[in-house]
Amino acid sequence: MLKSKYLFSIAIIGLLFACNSTSPTTKVATEKTTPIKPSSMDNKKYSTHQVPWSEINSFEKIPFDYQVPYGEEALQIGELRTPLELDTFPLVIFIHGGCWLSDYNLDYVSNACADLVADGYAVWTPEYRRVGDEGGGYPNTFTDIQESVDFARTLADIYPLDLENVVVMGHSAGGHLALWLATQQNLPKGSRLHNANPLPIKGVVSLAGITDLKSYDALGNDCSTAVAKLLKGDQKGLDARYYKGSPINLLPSNIPMTLIQGELDNIVPTTQGDTFAAKAKTKGTTVKVVTVEGAGHFDMVSPYSAAWSVIKEELDLIMQ
Repeated sequence: MLKSKYLFSIAIIGLLFACNSTSPTTKVATEKTTPIKPSSMDNKKYSTHQVPWSEINSFEKIPFDYQVPYGEEALQIGELRTPLELDTFPLVIFIHGGCWLSDYNLDYVSNACADLVADGYAVWTPEYRRVGDEGGGYPNTFTDIQESVDFARTLADIYPLDLENVVVMGHSAGGHLALWLATQQNLPKGSRLHNANPLPIKGVVSLAGITDLKSYDALGNDCSTAVAKLLKGDQKGLDARYYKGSPINLLPSNIPMTLIQGELDNIVPTTQGDTFAAKAKTKGTTVKVVTVEGAGHFDMVSPYSAAWSVIKEELDLIMQ
């Protein structure tokens, strides 16, 4: 088996030209949310302290292999990281968070993405228009994510990605968007957010994801104040957008969903996941919720945290 990725350089260059000229467009068992202790706590690689944002922000960005546009807008780009050997790789599409704000970009998840690549996954990390960007917010934040995920079909034309094994993973606001993707089939056909042909995905892993925009907005913390900016519009319009933008309102779903959350998360409380699971049950949809003991919001994206070992175990279970 060849060890070099660079045989695909010509194909990647061709893809870049093509994208610049044309705009592309099982149920799992419910787990009670009693905090669990990560099984790898004795592994010296993993730290058991609660990870602050300053630590995540201090990580040096891990270089990507390819940067590829999925649309014509400046922020409609993504980073593809791949294992060294040329083979057919299961794909993780990792949606970054940051309160849907332009202040935070995909750089902060590069270390987590690189760790998944070391485990044999290809990782596609899309950027998207956010609050503060030209064109950011409703509906473009949502439709950018739809387009970036569906673009995996094009990536698979020039790189050996296994589209039978695709999991969407997202952190915080990215977790919200990942869960929203899993429920988007219930949007009305007349909606600007309706997607007639979404990429089939094997599952979703939400890391401290927001499930209900209205209740999160009411929380009033620094991150939740971005909800109204994300949705924008008069009160009548906001009510409709709260509904269409919240995964909890779009249940049921036939896509397996695993929600992983930190017991000590003070940015996205565990009630977001717990309430979602309870509502899903009434709709005949079973989701798995895992609450990690002692973990906070940013443990979810540190490859050195004890929570990360739990996340990788859950990902592996979905990919089996």
